Amino acid sequence: MWSQHFIEARTMLRLPARFAALLCVLVSLGACGSASPKQLSSANDNAAVSPDGQPIELREVPPEALTMYEQAVAAMASGDFLDAQIQLQEFILKHPDYPGAYVNLAIIFANNGDLLGAENSITDALIIDPEHAPALNQLGILLRRQGKFTEAEAAYLRAVAAHPDYALAHYNLGVLNELYFQRLDIALQHFERYQALNSSDKQVEKWIADLKRRIGANQRTANVTE
Repeated sequence: MWSQHFIEARTMLRLPARFAALLCVLVSLGACGSASPKQLSSANDNAAVSPDGQPIELREVPPEALTMYEQAVAAMASGDFLDAQIQLQEFILKHPDYPGAYVNLAIIFANNGDLLGAENSITDALIIDPEHAPALNQLGILLRRQGKFTEAEAAYLRAVAAHPDYALAHYNLGVLNELYFQRLDIALQHFERYQALNSSDKQVEKWIADLKRRIGANQRTANVTE
């Protein structure tokens, strides 16, 4: 049976509190039978990011631009993606140098099933900043949705190489390595890194305990076989 769960995704920027705490986004997770809710999931599928979109703010956002941007993000948070798209496109016309706006536009396009539009928006973000972690994370999500798991891993790894403390990319690397590559030890490393950066996520805490149990069981089985 398919179910839906909420994943909280917070942006990590020195922005006004009303903006930083705006979003608790809905992410569809595919869970069949006894499968973990991790299956077919990625963190931040629909989570809006700040104008710069960086884990650490790299440049000042003009107040008028920030107000305009906050309105678009508020529309995203309320689920009004059409209004958010219009506002983001207007924002980009006036302030084309903020990659986070293109990432949010990509999220909206992907939500509407327009993967080509989403990819083009991510490309625009990465032209502005090739090491833009949220854009690389969203690129990984798009590639994962298309079954391009190796390419998705490369995008997530680029995100954490550029910004080692970007928690969402570590989460997605954990999911990818556990469910698609069956690399339990690597998945554990990334989930532990995510948990260190986001200790309030109790679900991932349970996944870490389960991975440790499974890795230990595999090691015991290997020892017996030898």
